[in-house]
Amino acid sequence: MAVDPRGADLKRYLAEDPGGPVVMLNLLRFKADGGRERYLEYVEHFRTTAAPHGAEVLYVGDGSTPLVAEEGQAWDAVLLVRYPSRQAFSDMVRDPAYSAGTHLRTEALQEAVLQATSEWRTA
Repeated sequence: MAVDPRGADLKRYLAEDPGGPVVMLNLLRFKADGGRERYLEYVEHFRTTAAPHGAEVLYVGDGSTPLVAEEGQAWDAVLLVRYPSRQAFSDMVRDPAYSAGTHLRTEALQEAVLQATSEWRTA
């Protein structure tokens, strides 16, 4: 299963840009053998290399009891990251400093969902 975005995914992501900040939802399922530990290494790498692109970790935590989910839809962890724009995310992904540590994420994950979200305008 895919755990990393591909070039075509990033092109579509940028083409569908509604403008403004984006919060990236990461649903994570770790590999059984050391996946969580490897992902924690990635998070530390991410914090230092993503900050210059304006990325801010809003939340990272363990998945818990699923209340409404089909069999197999429970996730090990959730990560929410805010970026100033979709372009900032794309720039980060292309940054060699960030890219040097993405193998940690790939090695840690069995499965992932990476979904851009846009804030609702309510008033």
